[in-house]
Amino acid sequence: MVNSGQRPVVLVTNKETPEKGIHKLKLKCDVIFPKNHPATRDEILELAGQVDGIMWVGHMPLNGEVLDRGGSRLKAISTMSAGMDYVDVEEFRKRKFPLGYTPIVLNDAVADSAIGLMIAAGRRYHEGRLAIDQSQWKGGPQWLLGQDIKGSTVGILGMGGIGQTIAKRLKGFEIGQLLYSGRRTKPEAEALGAKMVPQDELLQESDYVFIAVPLTNETRHMINETTLSKMKPTAVLVNVARGDIVDQKALVAALKNGTIFAAGLDVVTPEPLPAEDELLSLPNAVVIPHLGSATVQTRNNMAEIAALNVLAGIAGTPMFSPYPY
Repeated sequence: MVNSGQRPVVLVTNKETPEKGIHKLKLKCDVIFPKNHPATRDEILELAGQVDGIMWVGHMPLNGEVLDRGGSRLKAISTMSAGMDYVDVEEFRKRKFPLGYTPIVLNDAVADSAIGLMIAAGRRYHEGRLAIDQSQWKGGPQWLLGQDIKGSTVGILGMGGIGQTIAKRLKGFEIGQLLYSGRRTKPEAEALGAKMVPQDELLQESDYVFIAVPLTNETRHMINETTLSKMKPTAVLVNVARGDIVDQKALVAALKNGTIFAAGLDVVTPEPLPAEDELLSLPNAVVIPHLGSATVQTRNNMAEIAALNVLAGIAGTPMFSPYPY
């Protein structure tokens, strides 16, 4: 028996979900987990029909198949993420099915990571470490010179919550100019001293380019051979959004032939990235394994918000953080 009584049952799809969120669920529900770790899709689908709610932890496709298997008993689902590219949002919209997510709470952690990648890539930290490892520490006044941040022009592709938080972090670096591009002018961005410009102008003028847009059909491979060729040869590209926003083959070529100076990447394609991938062989590519929101407090907060979403959805009340479909 999955249900031990009259309490609702919630499936949490990953056993490593922070206890803060699990505890919140257990106050009002019985909580179950898949037997395997990582869970298989088949066992998640099998359990979906035996529960009232699901906390969807991870980037396994979340679509109509899950809703079909959940049937009439399943009342609510919340992801534990801000990015929703793995979710068939249209299917949820058509069915008017309660869907929650966890934006905003991860903005600070992701922005911190973005600034770290900016510095690491611009100042050639990875290349320097390789020199140490290979006994090639040469020193000298012209050795491993990087790019300055003070006085630079910084462009942010996507001025949502994460983009705005990055902009706030940049205040202390005394940059010269802050540019952004998007569908519309944002008063919040203007208040931070940012100027909206066309994407081409942003790429041509920026010394540092941050990618902070969601992955959609429109943004997939928006950074490609053509757009990379518009950037300065001294420019640094930082991606903390999704790997597929960048044409990775084109980026590898651009880094190898000097089209751009360096890249700092928290997201790549595929994930996990095979150890033998050519991207990892490049000295001017700083690559970390999707750690943007990976702080103790941030993940605890994400789990708690996802739990609140599921509880509200089961109760038929508005979610704490509903996805705006």
